[in-house]
Amino acid sequence: MAGHTDNSIVIDAPMDLVWDMTNDLKSWPNLFSEYAAVEVLEENDSEHGREIVFRLTMHPDEDGNAWSWVSKRVPDPAKRQVRAHRVETGPFEYMNIYWEYLPEGDGVKMRWVQDFHMKEAAPVTDDGMTEHLNRNTAIQMKLIKEKIEKAAKAAAAQ
Repeated sequence: MAGHTDNSIVIDAPMDLVWDMTNDLKSWPNLFSEYAAVEVLEENDSEHGREIVFRLTMHPDEDGNAWSWVSKRVPDPAKRQVRAHRVETGPFEYMNIYWEYLPEGDGVKMRWVQDFHMKEAAPVTDDGMTEHLNRNTAIQMKLIKEKIEKAAKAAAAQ
């Protein structure tokens, strides 16, 4: 058995702005409420495109734990898609993430798909993590939508 989530939101902003803001890793602590820090460890060109290896660190949880892990991300600006996976898997056997950006009306439909499997010793099951990710993704997507739409309005007013 494995976990799977598929969430999306429509952002009323130009494609380039949505793409640029959500793929500027160094700004993620300002874009997401859960991330305290992002450290880009390496960037390489490969046959798959520009590969970015980075460390994400979350804000401390209620027990004071600041969870951190390394991921690899391969954005494809031409297709408006991103493929990523955790390099340091932590409680996951694997975690693969797919982002896509599709024109919708005057805005952009941003979609995140996560496929994963929890390790046997993990403190949560695949179903439990699916529920957590679906709940948290909705919060983060709403926050990102608000911030990008605010930036779009500010740019249009200039």
